[in-house]
Amino acid sequence: QVRTLPSQWAVTQLYLAHFAVSDLRKGRFHYAEKISRAGLGKAGAARDRLHVWIDQWNAESPSSTSDTQTLRATEGDLALQLTVSPVKPLVVHGTEGISRKGSAAGQASHYYSFTRLATTGTLRIGKESFDVTGTSWMDHEFGSADLDKDLVGWDWFSLQLDDQRELMLYRLRRTDGSSDPVSSGTVIDRDGRAHHLSIGDFTLEPTSYWASQTSRARYPQRWRLTIPSQQLSLELVPLMAEQELSTTRSTQVTYWEGAIDATGSAQGRPIHGQGYMELTGYAERFIKKL
Repeated sequence: QVRTLPSQWAVTQLYLAHFAVSDLRKGRFHYAEKISRAGLGKAGAARDRLHVWIDQWNAESPSSTSDTQTLRATEGDLALQLTVSPVKPLVVHGTEGISRKGSAAGQASHYYSFTRLATTGTLRIGKESFDVTGTSWMDHEFGSADLDKDLVGWDWFSLQLDDQRELMLYRLRRTDGSSDPVSSGTVIDRDGRAHHLSIGDFTLEPTSYWASQTSRARYPQRWRLTIPSQQLSLELVPLMAEQELSTTRSTQVTYWEGAIDATGSAQGRPIHGQGYMELTGYAERFIKKL
């Protein structure tokens, strides 16, 4: 009789992580990536509280009842340690907790965010170290179904406005360039209440483009956003053009994700904001990689 013992190197779970820093002073974009199986403790997740890790990169809460998190990552010339604590309640996106990603059954995700987190910590770039403070945003989205085959990628935006509102918007792009009807968003008002936006409730129009010398992809960079129900009009502009990641050692996807600035008007008054933008499917069709 031959018996087999389960190997600790057996691939039952894969963990992936990306770590990026936009150095606006020097106009440099740094990023790193990791992928690991859970064997021998190289990566994993706790069951009783938030604690996920790959090697020395981790996100951790002190207890199951705490929303405060500590983030740590070190790679080459980069090192980051941040403590983040929510200043507004958790927001659930979509309709009744379901964020649609297609017309077929199961083409959806559960998606929630902490849209404002008070942030303190340290950042090291090369030989320079900085004490940092600011405001962060945390997303958690999970699902199990494939996306429609005629989708090539998406354009996603998160914005923190100086009137204490936040926005999350995403546009799923079809092969013919049109937006999928399930594209949607959320407006979060000053006291944390979320208001769902369908694709007909907002417009996103690219007004200029940037071509990557690395991937040859042509990304829309500046955007005009309007939400008539909020009497809101914004111009969205990257804080630097070069914020492209080519994750050949992990997810094998080339995409653009980085910091943006927002200026415009709300109900006739000037408004400003900051945020993040993610653009996929411009270097190659993103869905093929999933």
